[in-house]
Amino acid sequence: MMNLLKTEWLKLKRYPAFWLLVGICLVSYPGINYIFLQGFLELVERQSGAGQVLALFIGEPFSFPEVWRTSAFFSSVFVFLPSVLVIMLITNEFTYKTHRQNIIDGWSRQQFMLAKMIDVIIITMILTLIYALTAFVMGYTQTTDPAASKTALLYYVLLFGLQTFSQLSIAFLIGLLVRKSFIALAVFLFYSFIVENLLVGLLKYKLGETDLGRFLPLEISDRIIPPPAFMNRINEEGYKHALALVHPHIVYTVILVIITWLLSFYLFYQRDL
Repeated sequence: MMNLLKTEWLKLKRYPAFWLLVGICLVSYPGINYIFLQGFLELVERQSGAGQVLALFIGEPFSFPEVWRTSAFFSSVFVFLPSVLVIMLITNEFTYKTHRQNIIDGWSRQQFMLAKMIDVIIITMILTLIYALTAFVMGYTQTTDPAASKTALLYYVLLFGLQTFSQLSIAFLIGLLVRKSFIALAVFLFYSFIVENLLVGLLKYKLGETDLGRFLPLEISDRIIPPPAFMNRINEEGYKHALALVHPHIVYTVILVIITWLLSFYLFYQRDL
C-alpha cells in the first residue's frame, strides 16, 4: 500500500494540472465564503432599524459554531473543479496507455484501481483541509461571543469530506466508463449542472412530498450538507426536515460510494487493457 501511495504521489506532484486546480481551489473556497461574508456584514451593519431587525433574523452564520455548516455549504459549490482533475487523471491513463504499462511492470488490476482510489482520497483530503482552514479562520475572526463553542458543528468537516469523496468517485466512474477526457468532462458537467437539477425539480413538481429526486447520484451526498440556517428562516419546517434527512443521507452516501467503487473495479476487471 505504501508503494502505491508513493507512486501515485509522485504522479500527482509532477502533474501541472494538479497544482493548477489545487491553486484554484485555494482561491475559490475562501473567495466564495468571503463574498458572502461581506454581503452579510453590509446587511447587518446598516444603522437603520431594518438593518438591526435583519441582523436578528439572520443570526451569526459566520461565527462559531455555525460557520462550520455555512462554509461547508458554500465551499461545496466548487466540487466540480476537483472533479475535472479526477476525470483527467483517469482518462490520461488510457490516453497515454500508462495503465497498461503499470500492469506490464507487475501491478495487478486491483493494485492499479487501489492506486486510483488513493488519488481520489488525496485530493479529497486536500480539499477538506482547505475548507476546514477557511471555516476556522472565518469563525476565529468573526466570533464575538467568548463562550461560543468552536467544536459543536465540527463534524461538518467529516461530512464535507464524505460529500466530496462521493462526488469525486462518481466523476471517476464516468471517466473510467468514457475514457476520453473531453467527452467525459462534458458528460459529467452536463449531468451535474443541467440534467440532475432538472430531474430534481421535475420529480418534486410531479411527485410533491415524495421527493424521489433526493436519491439521484449527486443529490444523495448534497443532502448531507443542508443550506445554512439563515437561508431557511422563513421556512423553519422545511429546514427541520432538511436537518432530519442528514443522518439517513449519510448512510445512503456511504452505500453509494461502495457501489461506485465496486462497479469501477468490476468494469476495469472486465475490460481489455
